Amino acid sequence: MNEEMKVIVFTLGSEEYGVEVEKVKTIERMMPMTRVPKTFHFVKGVINLRGVVTPIIDLRGRFGLEETEPTDQTRIIIININDIEVGMVVDSASDVIDLESETVEDPPEIVGGVKAKYLRGVARIGDDRLLVLLNLEEVLNKSEIIQLEHIEE
Repeated sequence: MNEEMKVIVFTLGSEEYGVEVEKVKTIERMMPMTRVPKTFHFVKGVINLRGVVTPIIDLRGRFGLEETEPTDQTRIIIININDIEVGMVVDSASDVIDLESETVEDPPEIVGGVKAKYLRGVARIGDDRLLVLLNLEEVLNKSEIIQLEHIEE
């Protein structure tokens, strides 16, 4: 059965990634964050977004990629996963596209330096474009989510 899904496309370096639209709450511009001590290096801090304290992670740091200074294109994608809101810092968020499930293949071991466990698959778009789909449950794995939940207390 061929299913279609909508994904938001964002970039980290030269790679394009996608997350399902239904998991994305909002996309925000970069904003000041409050640092939180004793957290993982890729946890940049927390923001108060319309009254909700939201932890922010840097996806570059999460994936072991070189971290860069934010630009005008840098965005925070606020996702809701397992009833927890978390923001992911990405280089840019470009568009929303429809993907046919048949275009999604299992991920190779490593894509652009990112380990396969963080990936749900790779989608071919046209002849020359690959879109890496994130496995959000693994990007924010349970033990780390539990640690992030305690930030708010």
